[in-house]
Amino acid sequence: MRRPPVRLTLVIAAVVLGVAVLGLGLLRAATYEEPASVPLATGQPQQIVPAGGTAGRCGTAPVKAAHELRGMWLTTVMNIDFPSRPGLSQAQVKAEYLRWLDLAVARRHNAIFVHVRPSGDAFWPSAYAPWSEWLTGKRDGKSPGWDPMAFMVDEAHQRNLEFHAWFNPYRGTQPGPSGPGADFTRLAPNHPLLQHRDWAITYPEGKTARLYFDPGNPAARRFVEDAMLEAVQKYDVDGVHFDDFFYPYPGDGDGVFHDEKSFAKRADKKQSLAAWRRDNVNTLVREMSERIKQLKPWVKFGISPFGIWRNRSSDPAGSDTGGLQSYDAQYADTRKWVREGWLDYVVPQLYWTIGFDKADYAKALPWWAGVVKGTEVQLYVGQADYRVGESGAWSQPDQLSRQMTLNDKYGVQGSIHYNSRAVRADKLGAVSRYTRDHYATPALLPAMTRLPVAPPTAPQVSAARRAGNTVSIEWSAGTGAEPVSWALYRVDGQVANLVATGRRGAQDVVDPAPPAGAATYCLSGLDRSGNEGPLSDPVSLSQ
Repeated sequence: MRRPPVRLTLVIAAVVLGVAVLGLGLLRAATYEEPASVPLATGQPQQIVPAGGTAGRCGTAPVKAAHELRGMWLTTVMNIDFPSRPGLSQAQVKAEYLRWLDLAVARRHNAIFVHVRPSGDAFWPSAYAPWSEWLTGKRDGKSPGWDPMAFMVDEAHQRNLEFHAWFNPYRGTQPGPSGPGADFTRLAPNHPLLQHRDWAITYPEGKTARLYFDPGNPAARRFVEDAMLEAVQKYDVDGVHFDDFFYPYPGDGDGVFHDEKSFAKRADKKQSLAAWRRDNVNTLVREMSERIKQLKPWVKFGISPFGIWRNRSSDPAGSDTGGLQSYDAQYADTRKWVREGWLDYVVPQLYWTIGFDKADYAKALPWWAGVVKGTEVQLYVGQADYRVGESGAWSQPDQLSRQMTLNDKYGVQGSIHYNSRAVRADKLGAVSRYTRDHYATPALLPAMTRLPVAPPTAPQVSAARRAGNTVSIEWSAGTGAEPVSWALYRVDGQVANLVATGRRGAQDVVDPAPPAGAATYCLSGLDRSGNEGPLSDPVSLSQ
């Protein structure tokens, strides 16, 4: 989950957490025992496709299209974005979700990241987790009578939006409308931490206390993985997404995460506590990466870490920054995850302004670009839309647009905006500004060729017909691989520009804003990994 602005200091600083995430169910919990070892598959190296224009021509005109991921985080914990409050009816929840998708489409996004496991719970009928109280308004574990996840995935795909299921692995509970977070008597009857109290660690002390699954307990870790993989198995998600919550940020309560017993039992005698904790998180990331690819090789795996791995003052390999170090504070070795190829994409949360003294966006960004250079991991950036309107440089309406211009300079392949409510609010007109400057036309997702590759053959286009204020294209798929989505190009002068995209079977091929006179079009198909097939022959509209 995102959180309020972090006060950066020259040492590891106290960080106030604003939100939470994690936990699960007892149907299978009772059968879990600590495994001696975990068999895993070996990943296959692949090539990455750099950002850039689409290769090909529409007749004699070269085609032109942006290739970048554009998304927003839809946050459910504490009902930050969605649902607007707990306990809404099915019809109300569906209507709210569709309005968020309408916003994504209006802002020319092509992906949405939905918080489906915010607090050790689930937005789907799960054998591992109780129903989320942020949805039902209660902690009784009772079903709301429908499947929100199935609805959300399907509706996103109907609009040709990728659906990334956003999970928080270790959070077991969160203070909420049903009471405090660490009170076992308030947990849903099917909560796994009731069955396995040895998996639970309370942190911090006091009213903000939460329960965490012990990252150092292999049985708890395996259970958490299985809980998330259940959603991958049951639903047609495009991605599995973690944010920056691993071991908790320091600064809450007594500042001590009490995993001493687990450390004494399981750590290598030569390991420090910090090294052991990092190894625990590394194991989770590696195992999730490999198990996702075993289950559904086309599903992407990405993480959105805190924007500083280490400072150069602590490590020559670190960034020119002076703030909290996720490597030391959360035991998140984000650079290792990229270098080992465990991720398909990484989304550092660069929630600072250009010129900020402790963490200058213009200095942190090139460090991350250097981390992914030569790897197969795509770099997106987490953009702080929620900070627009704060004092200082955040009062500049063009701050986000300027940051995104730097992204282009350093080869960043996408942005994810936190949060959806801020995208909708459009404070200072900042969202409208970066939409105009950077999202003025549709975009194709950057191809990820480390995933299965099956570009379709050229579509067969039979006619272009004017229908009111639009032009519709009549077409059929080629004889080869079936397209998952399509891209429509229109010749404008010497170039064929991308004018529309859509999901096959869900959206008619339409140019939403055609010129008044004649026009020439070409159509292509894409597979679900973003690989584009050859273009159709041109088809012309005379009037």
